[in-house]
Amino acid sequence: MKRSFCPHWRELAACLLGLMLSGCASYRPHPLPTAPNLASAPELTVPSRQFFLPGLPPHPISPSGLDETTVVMLAVFNNPDLKAARLQAGVASAQLLEAGLLPDPQFGAGYATSALNYGGAISLTQDIQAMITRGAAKAAARAAQKQVNLNILWQEIQVAERARELFIQVRSNKQLQDVVQANQVLLLDRYRRDQAAMERGDETAGITSADLILVTDADATLRQLQTEVNLTEHQLNELLGLQPDVQLHLVGPTHLPPLTKGQFDEALAALSHKRTDLLALAAGYHSQEENLRKAILAQFPSLTAGVNLERDPIEGVNAFGPEVTLTLPIFNRNRGQIAIQQATREALRETYQAQLDAAASQADQVWKATRIMAAQLQDLDAQLPVLAKTAAAAERSYRQNNLNAGLYVSVQSDLLSKQAEAIHLRTSLDNAQSALRTLLGLPFAAP
Repeated sequence: MKRSFCPHWRELAACLLGLMLSGCASYRPHPLPTAPNLASAPELTVPSRQFFLPGLPPHPISPSGLDETTVVMLAVFNNPDLKAARLQAGVASAQLLEAGLLPDPQFGAGYATSALNYGGAISLTQDIQAMITRGAAKAAARAAQKQVNLNILWQEIQVAERARELFIQVRSNKQLQDVVQANQVLLLDRYRRDQAAMERGDETAGITSADLILVTDADATLRQLQTEVNLTEHQLNELLGLQPDVQLHLVGPTHLPPLTKGQFDEALAALSHKRTDLLALAAGYHSQEENLRKAILAQFPSLTAGVNLERDPIEGVNAFGPEVTLTLPIFNRNRGQIAIQQATREALRETYQAQLDAAASQADQVWKATRIMAAQLQDLDAQLPVLAKTAAAAERSYRQNNLNAGLYVSVQSDLLSKQAEAIHLRTSLDNAQSALRTLLGLPFAAP
């Protein structure tokens, strides 16, 4: 009488199939958007639990106007590129999950018949080497996840720096517009007066022609400035994730307190522990070290173990016992992967060193530039009151008919020119001081 090899094999197979299918993920399409997703007004609520920027405490957002800190907060929270970058953290988390998962066991089955009997084989095996390298794989994925998070934070810091730069530039351009327009009015008034005098025969054509050239130059300067205003306003709206035609009302100071020599030296010495991009590179290097350790562990014999149940189709004899598969490390020994991981680690080390050297050099260059600009601005600020007093005296003399129009306009234009120079210099200094804090990895500081 024939004995069944497995009387409930159909039920067992059905259960195994159902168990495997129950853990499977399903596919759902996720089509791309077809229209812009820009806001028509800045969202004036930033959830504190979803926002973190070193050095930036909770800050009230006033609906009457956006100060520099508010613009930075809104940029970091709403910037479209940052929203996409933050999704990379989910990818890194998934990779960490994958690194901690063991490979699925392998199930095998076979069936055979003979004239007298039938039989088959069932086996269940598990890759043991994956358990040996699992610790290194998880450590590498954990360091890689840290690198991704630090890279996202570095992007947020750069967006904050860019938002501050655009805020300063927009405010500066508005001030420059007032100065340039005032100068334009003065030059146009002098041109009209000289033109009228020329028609009366009291002025030469050469003087009037020179006046017209100055008016034309002032018009060109104003148009160029209006172009810059348009560009910076659109760039700021884009950074904030706003529609291009949104008009922002910017208020508040822009000047940051300068760093002392002691503060700069202290920050420069701690650069490798403060700069977020350097910390991200260090995390990537540690991840690569774990990848190298994993490759070294993988050079040892690959082992697969399990159990095997067989029935001979001729003799009808059942057999049950362990099953082991061993890879002999004779020819390969994973030497190729070890060499690749070692070379990659060395390349990452040199990349880190180069980035650290460049960061220190850039910080020193910007620091010295801020000192030069601060000295220039101090000299210019000392000159402006003198020029303003001279311009006020010239205006009084002009109104009393004790000064001709040409000399009066020249004095006023000199004052306006120096005021514009001071605005340009102060803008450059503010931007340089902000950039210096970013280069040194210092926390955000409000003006």
